[in-house]
Amino acid sequence: MKFTKMHGIGNDYVYINCFEEEVKNPEALAKFVSNRNFGVGSDGLILIRPSDVADFRMEIYNSDGSQAEMCGNGIRCVGKYVYDNGLTDKTDITVDTLGGIKHLKLTVEDGKVSLVRVNMGEPVLDPEKIPVRYKENPVVNVPIEVNGREYHISCVSMGNPHAVVFMNHVKDLDIRMIGPCFENHTRFPKRINTEFVEVTDRKNVNMRVWERGAEETLACGTGACAVTVACVLNDKTDNQITVHLLGGDLQIEWDRESNQVYMTGPATTVFDGELYEYPEE
Repeated sequence: MKFTKMHGIGNDYVYINCFEEEVKNPEALAKFVSNRNFGVGSDGLILIRPSDVADFRMEIYNSDGSQAEMCGNGIRCVGKYVYDNGLTDKTDITVDTLGGIKHLKLTVEDGKVSLVRVNMGEPVLDPEKIPVRYKENPVVNVPIEVNGREYHISCVSMGNPHAVVFMNHVKDLDIRMIGPCFENHTRFPKRINTEFVEVTDRKNVNMRVWERGAEETLACGTGACAVTVACVLNDKTDNQITVHLLGGDLQIEWDRESNQVYMTGPATTVFDGELYEYPEE
């Protein structure tokens, strides 16, 4: 089975072209390829499939085998993959995901995609739709007790659920200790992606992320979008900011007039390979 390793500012996935390959057990395959000692090494698996409602369909599986609704860094790489490999010659494409149909604008340099701008759609603030177990609507700067300590969170869905925590000295956070406690908290019926954010000024924030089903990753595109929305709702930044993640930077804009969130960032191909042994059952 042929595959391509790609990353969006360090958020890396194994991509399989399901126009040509058949994947019978994506949950098991995701766990296999994600293993950084015995597999390819990645944050998960992304399948590129035909779609009846868009140009392409993207299916995402986390490193623990669970399926995710959306991945901002992953979808940018899908845009690069389909153009660079001749599956399309269009620079404006649509991709169907469990989080809805997303619109991508591809920047091409020397015949290859270098940057991708994604219309990530409307942020979801209704707690029942995120979902989170709070009566407040929207859930902005509300308290939560985790490991005996009170934090304040703002919750947003960008096709998948996010809780944003503002704090100082985010680089010193013991995220491996606190991340799982947020992820599996009873407030979050489908678990949660948690962004820990330090605001440096009205146009810049530093962010670390504990991703549901994948632990800490170097970047999370939907998380950066959720952070921007949370920043604006808490009056901490402007509506167009740079989110600095461990793997690099993303430009995020929340157009309040249209209520659309736009994400712009790079996509990188690491290498192509072939699996000769992999789980099929």
